[in-house]
Amino acid sequence: MKSGPKRRLPEHALAEAVSLALALPNLEVAGSEIVSVARARAGSLFGSGKIDELKQRFAQMQVDLVLVDGPVSPIQQRNLERDWKVKLLDRTGLILEIFADRARTREGVLQVELAALSYQRTRLVRAWTHLERQRGGLGFVGGPGETQIESDRRAIDDEVAKIRRQLGKVVKTRELHRAARRKVPFSIVALVGYTNAGKSSLFNRLTGAEVLAKDMLFATLDPTMRGVVLPSGRKIILSDTVGFISDLPTQLVAAFRATLEEVLEADLILHVRDIAHPETEEQAEDVGRILDSLGVAEDVAMFEVWNKIDLMSAATRAALQARDARTPGIFATSARTGEGLDYLLEGISQALDDGRFAAQVSLPFSAGKARAWLHDAGVVSSEKAEQDGYRITLSWTKRQEAAFARFQKADRSFA
Repeated sequence: MKSGPKRRLPEHALAEAVSLALALPNLEVAGSEIVSVARARAGSLFGSGKIDELKQRFAQMQVDLVLVDGPVSPIQQRNLERDWKVKLLDRTGLILEIFADRARTREGVLQVELAALSYQRTRLVRAWTHLERQRGGLGFVGGPGETQIESDRRAIDDEVAKIRRQLGKVVKTRELHRAARRKVPFSIVALVGYTNAGKSSLFNRLTGAEVLAKDMLFATLDPTMRGVVLPSGRKIILSDTVGFISDLPTQLVAAFRATLEEVLEADLILHVRDIAHPETEEQAEDVGRILDSLGVAEDVAMFEVWNKIDLMSAATRAALQARDARTPGIFATSARTGEGLDYLLEGISQALDDGRFAAQVSLPFSAGKARAWLHDAGVVSSEKAEQDGYRITLSWTKRQEAAFARFQKADRSFA
């Protein structure tokens, strides 16, 4: 069901909502419907007539759970659950349930718990009548007594503080890993895109990995990184990230910022689009807004990967491929069949080489690790052994130059 005006066509929004519901395990969708709401009622969202009509239908279909694809206030949720005698979830609650089911890493689990607690805290405002009763006390804290709602809110705040401390430790560890990766000679290429655009399928095809890739929203939550060897022989690190979605709960945008910050470390971003989707342009706009909110630098190169061309007609596919051949930064591909991926890899190689410049360094014979670093990075153009060491001519990027400087600083044998 839809409530409130939406930028997208309601039919497509409803289809996405059904896909979200199907992303939860052991959940059977009995039906879906677009419900027009001219004016949302503060206490019940719908008018009394529509509430009675839906109540009868839910009872006949033996519905246990109702999903509303939009925001539902705590009071609206309480009243609708009471009238319909079902459990109700709004869009935010549903996405939180999916994330809670899918998170695997320690950081991911903590982030989901933090987002869920933030959401639950908003549900305490006069949401249920039992929360308004008084809890007896000695009066040492909070005056003569503390209402149940205050007690529940305080318990949630305590748990939030605990999780933030745990998450702080995990984030510090993650930053250490990120700092270590900055010393690695390989460029980082990050996959981003709307959920179910085919990022994980593309990641698997390019890396030979076996990341979960299903025709399902949010099949991937935790970031995954693997090495890829380009046709030129150069090695890069490819990063798969969580999919974006319209109206992503604000709690999750904040909670998953650390995960999405993998994108900020990238030398090149691949924006994977489901080009066969009827609202591919709107999805691309949503991705763009989230990237802007992350503070992705404007000078970071970005390609558009028009994925799933295998779902299109031969004529449309040919037109897309002709367009990508004459439009820089656009690549028509199929992660499922592999079509267009060789061209994409060549484009990645060219983009990463464009920023290279020539330089020379002199290394003593004792700096074997530093010399190996340069050769592993594939930046050595020529090398000459002289009386006091090696004179090496390089072709590298600013990022590789900075990474090598950090490596030298940390390499005690070189010092």
